[in-house]
Amino acid sequence: MENVDYGSVTGTVIAVMGRDDCCSQLLSIRTENGVENVVLNTDTVVVDSRQIWQGMRIAAFYNTALPMPLIYPPQYTAGIIVVLGKDEHAVVNWFDNSLTAADRSLKLTVGENTAVKMINGQNFMCSPKNHTLLVCYANTTRSIPPQTTPEKIVVLC
Repeated sequence: MENVDYGSVTGTVIAVMGRDDCCSQLLSIRTENGVENVVLNTDTVVVDSRQIWQGMRIAAFYNTALPMPLIYPPQYTAGIIVVLGKDEHAVVNWFDNSLTAADRSLKLTVGENTAVKMINGQNFMCSPKNHTLLVCYANTTRSIPPQTTPEKIVVLC
């Protein structure tokens, strides 16, 4: 994947609607900011190929450089969607040689139980350092930057 700045929408799916083109879906998501819509199309990667259902908690990541319609509720075209557990969080960012996010929002420690995969679900056989990563995690320290041992890392090569 090319180097992309990702925005995100996280919340609970309240509706999954088909669209006229039959090759995309509109997901309505209840977020902290109210209802937001996410378009899931044939270019959207759903991590672990999960089927998206009403009631699921998800994080949808979109390319902030692409144009988006100025409508209400806001609507984003997802590049990546990940299904989250109850207390799980997800972030996409560039992580350097020390596994610190480019914006210093998070520092990673890869544990024995951390799954490190490629976007296609295959094991990533190298170090995740110096890559754009999708990181799924639950708890962080209160340090600056916060530190975590993630449950899953998806390397966006």
